[in-house]
Amino acid sequence: MKRKICVVTGTRAEYGLLRWLMQEVLNHPELELQIIVTGMHLSPEFGLTYQDIEADGFRIDRKIEILTSSDTPVGVSKSMGLGMISFAEAYAELRPDLVLVLGDRFEIFSAVSAAMVARLPIAHLHGGETTEGVIDEAIRHSITKMSHLHFVATEEYGRRVVQLGEDRSRVFVVGGLGIDCISRIKLMTCAELESSLGLSFEKKNLLVTFHPVTLETGAAATQMQELLSGLEGMSDARIIFTLPNADMGGREIMRLVYDFVAKNPNAKAFESLGQLRYLSCIACVDGVVGNSSSGLTEVPSFRKGTINIGSRQEGRLQAASVINCAPERDDIRAALSRLYSPEFQSQLTKVKNPYGVPGASGRIVDIIASANLDGILKKRFVDIPDNAK
Repeated sequence: MKRKICVVTGTRAEYGLLRWLMQEVLNHPELELQIIVTGMHLSPEFGLTYQDIEADGFRIDRKIEILTSSDTPVGVSKSMGLGMISFAEAYAELRPDLVLVLGDRFEIFSAVSAAMVARLPIAHLHGGETTEGVIDEAIRHSITKMSHLHFVATEEYGRRVVQLGEDRSRVFVVGGLGIDCISRIKLMTCAELESSLGLSFEKKNLLVTFHPVTLETGAAATQMQELLSGLEGMSDARIIFTLPNADMGGREIMRLVYDFVAKNPNAKAFESLGQLRYLSCIACVDGVVGNSSSGLTEVPSFRKGTINIGSRQEGRLQAASVINCAPERDDIRAALSRLYSPEFQSQLTKVKNPYGVPGASGRIVDIIASANLDGILKKRFVDIPDNAK
């Protein structure tokens, strides 16, 4: 009997990382793929990106709607509660052998909590990482403690998972899934991308994504306004915005972006580019600006510069192509000047991505297909020996 692997996805970015892993599961003779789609995928406001999943040839087993019309703390908490109820029902119907999740978002926390209560083994991807400016930090480590198999991007992140008391034999360093995706996809040419996006690239081109820093109360609008003020001096550049996730304060950022685009004909905003257009866009622009994890985990593979703004990604491993700056217009303008400096550009040819090498999807699938799940639910806290601390 095939082992049923239930993959849960709630955002476009997360699916972009999971896409080839899902294909590997689908193709494996001893595995059966189940897909639960939730969160932003099902929202018209965020582009109904579940359609991208279906367009890639996957069958969605369950659609779980949890988003409310509010991105306040109360709204997000209600979404998490709706998720707990709905995931419990879905697991009872689908009866998976293993639930596979990635990352640190609130909808994934609900999915994992329900799976834990249902006594289902959980495999967690990209644990051990840190993002000190957002609630994702606590959510990620909580998911680690509820999970049974851990697939991490680097040795350092693996050590962190072990430090949380997890059994070292169940922690696997497989590399970053973003690098795996880049190696498998045939990118669009810049001309093809221009046609698809309905724009023309200019002498200078930037891709901008800015998400709320959820542990800094009321900071989303202020920080976004500083970023937009920093970009106002780039009137000769093509500025392409991708809109933020469904986090607390996200809608205020979206409003500011739309206002900026309305006043600046060189700027254009997209609810979702999809993986192919997003990665193709990175290849065609001069650099990325904002606070998305992609700027640290994927962009270095293109040997393009990243301007990483504020505290959202503090704690993550960084390549030499990352320029860190405060969420203040003068610092952002200084970072833009550095990005375009001949000295910085000349260094990019030597950049190495610290998130490993391609092949993560295949390594993960081999492990989940062969892992012994008998008795795996009974976890013990593994202390680090005193001489190893």
